[in-house]
Amino acid sequence: MRYTWPKKKLCRREGINLFGTEKYDLSKWKRGPLRGRKGSEFGTQLRKKQMAKRMFGLSEKQFLSYFKKAQKSNAAGTTWEKMLQLLELRLDNVVYRANFARTRMQSRQFVSHAHFTLNGVKVDIPSISVKVGDVIALRDKQKESPLYKSLFEELEEFSKNNKGSVTNCKWIEVDIKKLTITITGIPAQDDFDQIIDIQKIVEFYSK
Repeated sequence: MRYTWPKKKLCRREGINLFGTEKYDLSKWKRGPLRGRKGSEFGTQLRKKQMAKRMFGLSEKQFLSYFKKAQKSNAAGTTWEKMLQLLELRLDNVVYRANFARTRMQSRQFVSHAHFTLNGVKVDIPSISVKVGDVIALRDKQKESPLYKSLFEELEEFSKNNKGSVTNCKWIEVDIKKLTITITGIPAQDDFDQIIDIQKIVEFYSK
């Protein structure tokens, strides 16, 4: 199971907004983060793992599989770099990073409902791993949807205020006229979400 607690309680437990929407902004709640005792190094590693797993919306089995893939990978880089690259290159995460969805939960739902194509082929599997050169496009039937019209009005406004760019990810190129996302590179260390302590997660799984 991905979420065994109510989402608000998960955010309070980890002390951050895990899901990206305003309703989970801890600063606006009367009760802040759950206070826990200062834990051991193992406890710290566990919390970092739980936080990242919940941010990406993955089950324990899925999250562990990314660690094992990173361990076995012959690609350049440390295990933790390769693990984060694998997570970042999930199709649902790319849709989120390109700002075609407001949250990872929403992007997963969009992909699951086959709103996008990958290299011209309709896809509905959020965990598909994309690679350099891949092109993700919003399907024509979705372009007139009120939801997407609202999103892309926000993208156009963001683009005007951000020198023509609609994402801060240097490895993604977004064409807001064609409504496409092109993978132009591999995520590097400074592209990763700094709130995720992947080194602690690798230490946890390496025991």
